[in-house]
Amino acid sequence: MKLITAIIRPFKLEEVREALTQVGVSGLTVTEVKGYGRQKGHTELYRGAEYVVDLLPKIKIETVVPENLLDSALEAITAAARTDKIGDGKIFVSPIDQVLRIRTGESGKDAL
Repeated sequence: MKLITAIIRPFKLEEVREALTQVGVSGLTVTEVKGYGRQKGHTELYRGAEYVVDLLPKIKIETVVPENLLDSALEAITAAARTDKIGDGKIFVSPIDQVLRIRTGESGKDAL
């Protein structure tokens, strides 16, 4: 099993969620986060004063998938989140040693 953590643009959340559902991903966790990468933020003008926005709003999606769904899930996220502009985000993949469903005690793939 693998943990997929994707940092995407906020307005792409629904497209990514739908794409993951279509490839068979059954659950995900979504968190509103702030950060920056190569974008390095930007300058805005508010009531005549200029200020720097260096932490940009992003969405972090986390889901655990079996190995056989990994490639299709990564392709789905990439296709749905891409705008071909700087700041589209990143995807991280980490190994998961064990999953346990609290309610039933199921473990492994059965817990997903």
